[in-house]
Amino acid sequence: MDGAGGAARVRVMRFLLPLLALAAAAAAAPVDDFIAAAKAKHGEAGERAAKFLVEHMPAKDKESLTAEFLTENLDLAFQARAEFPWAKAVPEEIFLNDVLPYAVFDETREAWRADYLAKARPVVKDAKTASEAAQALNREFFNIVKVHYNTGRKMPNQSPSESAKLGMATCTGLSIILVDACRAVGIPARAVGTPMWTNDRGNHTWVEVWDGGWHFTGADEYDKAGLNRGWFTGDAAKARADEPKYAIYATSWKKEGLAFPMVWAPSSREVAAVNVTGRYAKDEPVADVVLRPALAIRLSGDEGTDPRLAARGWLTTPAGRRLEAFETKAGRADLNDMAQVSVTPGENYRLSFDVDGTLYETEVFSGEGGETTRDVKARGLAKLPPEIGALLNGELPTGPLTKELAGRVGRLKFELLVEKDRNARADELNGKAIKLGDKTLRWLEKTFGEAPADGRSLWISMHGGGGAPRQVNDQQWQNQIRLYEPAEGIYVAPRAPTDTWNLWHEGHIDPMFQRLIENHVALRGVSPDKIYLMGYSAGGDGVWQLAPRMADRFAAAAMMAGHPNEAQLLGLRNLPFAIFMGGADGAYNRNKIAAAKTVEMAELQKADPGGYVHMSRIYEGLPHWMNRKDAEGVPWMAKFMRNPWPKKIVWLQDDITHDRFYWLKIPDKASAKAGQKIVATVEGQTVKLEGDVPAKLELRLSDALLDLDQAVTVIVNGKEVLSKKPVRSAAAIERSLEERLDLPAAATAVLVLP
Repeated sequence: MDGAGGAARVRVMRFLLPLLALAAAAAAAPVDDFIAAAKAKHGEAGERAAKFLVEHMPAKDKESLTAEFLTENLDLAFQARAEFPWAKAVPEEIFLNDVLPYAVFDETREAWRADYLAKARPVVKDAKTASEAAQALNREFFNIVKVHYNTGRKMPNQSPSESAKLGMATCTGLSIILVDACRAVGIPARAVGTPMWTNDRGNHTWVEVWDGGWHFTGADEYDKAGLNRGWFTGDAAKARADEPKYAIYATSWKKEGLAFPMVWAPSSREVAAVNVTGRYAKDEPVADVVLRPALAIRLSGDEGTDPRLAARGWLTTPAGRRLEAFETKAGRADLNDMAQVSVTPGENYRLSFDVDGTLYETEVFSGEGGETTRDVKARGLAKLPPEIGALLNGELPTGPLTKELAGRVGRLKFELLVEKDRNARADELNGKAIKLGDKTLRWLEKTFGEAPADGRSLWISMHGGGGAPRQVNDQQWQNQIRLYEPAEGIYVAPRAPTDTWNLWHEGHIDPMFQRLIENHVALRGVSPDKIYLMGYSAGGDGVWQLAPRMADRFAAAAMMAGHPNEAQLLGLRNLPFAIFMGGADGAYNRNKIAAAKTVEMAELQKADPGGYVHMSRIYEGLPHWMNRKDAEGVPWMAKFMRNPWPKKIVWLQDDITHDRFYWLKIPDKASAKAGQKIVATVEGQTVKLEGDVPAKLELRLSDALLDLDQAVTVIVNGKEVLSKKPVRSAAAIERSLEERLDLPAAATAVLVLP
């Protein structure tokens, strides 16, 4: 530095320093006067309060606010502390930080306290606690000041008077009003918010009040159930404290390094904050929080005229069964305050809405993982089919159905029947017991593999024994659960209800197995087209008997070391059937009979190439116990799925008679006799029936069998008896499903023979 230049700079500094000192003194004078006035009027407590307010005050406030403004704010805060019972109990540090401050964010500074005290005092006069007072203010104060939610506000951080002038504010402006109203009557309050929800749907601001601890509420979102409730709790529960963008912050007057991230002023560090994410994100869970589920729904009308519509709605299955009710929001509700429902990733749903008394629905959509928002345009919705609406109201539609609508009516009716009997079925499954009269079917079970998309398989495996003491049959039952292991499925080993020699082919077994199957289909995700039957020894006896007479229920069956007694094979036309026998198993000539039945099956298949699929293993030299070689039947059976609508069926009545077999139903089960036989075939639109065909026989029809939009001709023993177009009807569907909860096999139309 040269000498001349240095001397000049010294002269300049000597001139400026006094001016700077005068400016600092002028700036300090208002706050000094304020502190002095506070001490004079309120003593040491007033001095501490004034110094705290000044110490953490934004620099621009020190320059612009007058001592009179600050003094009035402090005097009214102390007045509220003395007047209201809850305020007296507030610790000083909380009073200073969350009652005394004259601002919440960086809003325009104004003297709101006197006006708000006058308006709020009558509202809280009957309150006994700070929580009660805050609830009363949230319920009534926004109507008093005539400000409610509206996205048309000028700016988010409006002061109370700016919001009152417009009559509108969004969540931040509303939170400022509620915080100020609470502070006016001595309730510690602060604004809380996040710069962004974790699903990037937007930011939000709400309010916390102190009553022995912090409790939250949405501003102008009164909930009569109390504090710590709000539409945003599900979003808040996903907040992340270690990611500033997704954390939750509460405003603070005391500056300790952390700044509130104001989305309207992202670079500002003017407003202090504390990170309170842990209270919402379950690290320190808030008591009695109502967590919201995963799919947010917003219903809107025409663009620019009716941006959001309030309507009652439902999350439904694709068929239309209502899963969860909701109400969409409009008007004064926060833009992010949306109806929310639970969805499971990968499951399919619809949304339905009641708009001015008319029911509408969306197309089917898939539930997505994580939180999502679904914006629905009312104009793009389709009207709910009246037939679906009728079923939902407990009424049965009477008109003819299209093919598509019949499918949906069937699915909905199935779901409604499942719900109607859900508790009883669940009790049976949980207790592993089904009662029929004085008989009880119990079972053991194991589950194997992952559930496929088209449903699990069910394996019914019957134990041996029979004609033996209970303990012997129990031992056989316990052994059966260990015999086989399918790659996938629910493997069930039932305990025969009796200890008789014919354990598995008495009359009570058929309806018990029907119920067992239905329960697993209804509540355990089992596909009705993947039911498999097997049994060993006396259980094998049961397979010989049950498989032909219940062939329409199974995808495949395997007989292990059993005796057929009088059972016939004709009913197995559409049921793949396996025979397993030890070559040396000579008791009751089981080995010889198994060989003869194998030949008989081959002859039946040769005469009828489309049916009687089978396999046979007679293991040379092995006795009754086949060293588990018969386990090869499990993967063989697993290759097959049931065809509920075969073009040809052979129905031979057993000594245990049935009134329904595939798509045939006789009118009177009591008239059925053992040995009665009907062979039914479908060729194009013609149904041919041969054998013991009774009058009034019902053809339970489906588009899976023939075209129900065309006439069907029926020929009985060579004579045409009927030619008629079937009518798809809800009555046919309902009757079929009520008789047997088997949706793939449910008829959509019925023709009755003369």
